[in-house]
Amino acid sequence: MKPTVDVNGEATTLDKRVAALDDAIQAMAETRDFGKHTKLRRVLEAARRVLGQPGGPAAVRARAKALEEAGLFLETDWASPEILLPALVGPSLHSAHADTVVLEATSELRMLAVACGDYPHPTLSAEDAHQFLSQVLATNLELLFTPPSEAERVQQGRTAQLIRDLFRYLAEQIGYDSVLDNLVDEIWRILRQRPIQVEAVQALITRISVYRNDPDIALGVSSGQGIDRLITSLFGTTEACRDDPGVEVFRSRLEAMDTGALQYEATGFARAMHDTGLVSPYHAELLRFLLRESDYLVGEALGLSDTGRNCLLRYSQLVHRLIEVAVHPQTAQSIYGLALLLDRGILYQPPVVPALWRQLSLELSPAARERLTTVFGETPGPQARLVAGVLSMLGQPLGIGQGDNPTCQSARALSMWSYNDPDYLLQMVVWAARDDEILMHFEGQPISSKDSESGVATTLPMDLDPVSLLLVPHLDRIYAEMGRRCVERPGDPHRWINPEFHGWWASRGFHINVDVATGNLVDLDEFLRQFHASYHPLYNGEQPLIHPQPAGIAVTDSAARYIGWHAITILRTAPDPQDVMRVYFFNPNNDSGQDWGDGVVVSTAGNGERFGEASLPFDQFASRLYIFHADPLEHGAPEQVPAENITQITGYIERSWGSDRLPEGMLQALARPTGR
Repeated sequence: MKPTVDVNGEATTLDKRVAALDDAIQAMAETRDFGKHTKLRRVLEAARRVLGQPGGPAAVRARAKALEEAGLFLETDWASPEILLPALVGPSLHSAHADTVVLEATSELRMLAVACGDYPHPTLSAEDAHQFLSQVLATNLELLFTPPSEAERVQQGRTAQLIRDLFRYLAEQIGYDSVLDNLVDEIWRILRQRPIQVEAVQALITRISVYRNDPDIALGVSSGQGIDRLITSLFGTTEACRDDPGVEVFRSRLEAMDTGALQYEATGFARAMHDTGLVSPYHAELLRFLLRESDYLVGEALGLSDTGRNCLLRYSQLVHRLIEVAVHPQTAQSIYGLALLLDRGILYQPPVVPALWRQLSLELSPAARERLTTVFGETPGPQARLVAGVLSMLGQPLGIGQGDNPTCQSARALSMWSYNDPDYLLQMVVWAARDDEILMHFEGQPISSKDSESGVATTLPMDLDPVSLLLVPHLDRIYAEMGRRCVERPGDPHRWINPEFHGWWASRGFHINVDVATGNLVDLDEFLRQFHASYHPLYNGEQPLIHPQPAGIAVTDSAARYIGWHAITILRTAPDPQDVMRVYFFNPNNDSGQDWGDGVVVSTAGNGERFGEASLPFDQFASRLYIFHADPLEHGAPEQVPAENITQITGYIERSWGSDRLPEGMLQALARPTGR
């Protein structure tokens, strides 16, 4: 194959890496069987480098036969593809060992080559290979369109994204028909969390819509209806755009409508938006058109509650200007944020309205303009993108995600400010966007994001919403600097950082069950009793949580193995519809539905969760908790917590992240009655 060249006449990175792979394959093929293991490392490294490039999966697929015949799979679990089990693919792809991941990925591409007839395999038919891949896709749906989890990011690094690229390629090649029902269920699961960033879901719905009218795809009744709701929410929400005519034609149809027809269109778009959390580009065109009609129709198009309608009427001029600047077909998703912002009633907080007017006239710094343009493009422009992002963040405080970055502290702070102190968030946006600097204070001493050293993230995060895109780099550096100023202090630095970083409402009482020096669990009985006394209604005088509180959890994977520490926000504690006491919390990952092992599966819907909340039964949540804040002057009744509650929670800890952290004798001591 003749190498492609770039504009400078040089071979592309992919072709260079493919050439290296070909050389490695040839070297292995020319080596006798007993010595092939000496060539394995070179082949796997070359294959990994190819898979990490755009077009890499196709290149490896084209070499599937050569790789197998050279002996790549010799004396491995993948040597006989006809006996491979789809259920085992996921664990291999989630392995912390890059070689295992590359072998599994190459095996899937071998299956694809067989399924597509590129490689007539002696022991595997094309039909069986196709069925195998369909089952793999169906049992690993999250790899198609969700970002890597915290566990994957820590364990696999860049390899986690390589797996996502592989699965998208597999799905595009074999089609979605065999996994359609499961895909639709998974999309709805994500949408019920109401994330701000829905581009991945929109892209998947767009790809699925291509298959909808394919006569070779037999849709079941349930999946057909689910797909209809999703596709029409984006492309054919109402009668005027049912045939997806394009924005220009749609606007001409609006011009010809009377008030009754416009109201029908407005209510149709609003119903679909609140049903799915997705907004059609046609909705943006309608809303801009209705600005010249009446505020009543604008309210109908936004699907507002009584509170939202009152805010719209009271601050009509501001709302009109926000729509004119921020709402375009490319930023249609901000309509949902605007609707929820109005329904929250935060415009009645005195600083918010003037702060939004300031935002509308804000002059962005060259750095901010470049960053926004690089990620989101030139249209509709960086100013519009940022205002649209502000609307989404103020309307959806629990929809903020950290992207594929170790910046959970910054994402949590943005969520807390939007939820609890929106005018402070708007001030932060001004500092970052106008001045390219954020100034915060730590125990009375100023900290500038310009003067601080590097933060937790090693590279500038790019997979974020517009507001996070500008603020997170600054906040990350300030957070890291606060940590550096606590380095000589005993214990965990979050005792001092959290109240200074997040705000005065972060309680000054601090509880931790891990000895920082040794990593061992300490004072576990006292820790768990204090958590009950602070947050459980039966032991805290039925005092509901007033301000969301920062907390730290020990993240575990689906096998209950410890992964790392993670920042979350405790939002409330309440009985669910089945009268099970649950802790409802905000997880700044883009998908909060995670399996933490030992039966601890985080719920995002169906157990009394509000949009954006995650939840666990109280004892299961407590079993993953290692840091929490509480008012030191509100004592509750820790002595009333039954010993069996403590023992049950400790059992969860011992079977997961605390398995090697419990000092000898602690579990037995905890199991004994305390007399409390």
